[in-house]
Amino acid sequence: MKISTKGRYALRLMLDLALNNTGEYISIKSIASRQEISEKYLEQIISLLSRADYVKSIRGAQGGYRLAKEPAEYTVGMILRLTEGSLFPVDCLEAEEGGCCRTNVCVTKEVWKELYEAISSVVDRITLQDLVDKQLNSVPFDYSI
Repeated sequence: MKISTKGRYALRLMLDLALNNTGEYISIKSIASRQEISEKYLEQIISLLSRADYVKSIRGAQGGYRLAKEPAEYTVGMILRLTEGSLFPVDCLEAEEGGCCRTNVCVTKEVWKELYEAISSVVDRITLQDLVDKQLNSVPFDYSI
């Protein structure tokens, strides 16, 4: 499984909003500048986040975006499932019973199921607040050494 650019950027966008969570609305332009991501691409992603009520928006010159809830209420899994869809590593796990003619005899299905459960246990455990805390407590790498 490979997380797309959209999923990675959505997580960065949400983290940026959480790190700058003062209650004020933040412009896409400022997020794009800090994250070094195209404004146009962020507009597409923020639209998806807004439709899912993950962010609130206000229009106008002083407009922008902010988190709809506290950072601790979002998990990495929520954000990735919104942008990526299913996190299942293979289609047969998503299919309803009878979706695959080999489902009753396929021993490899258990491998894919365990992989999915392992991925889910990680992304559903880590909150946006965890990432904020980690970011605020990290020491920037000194490139001059």
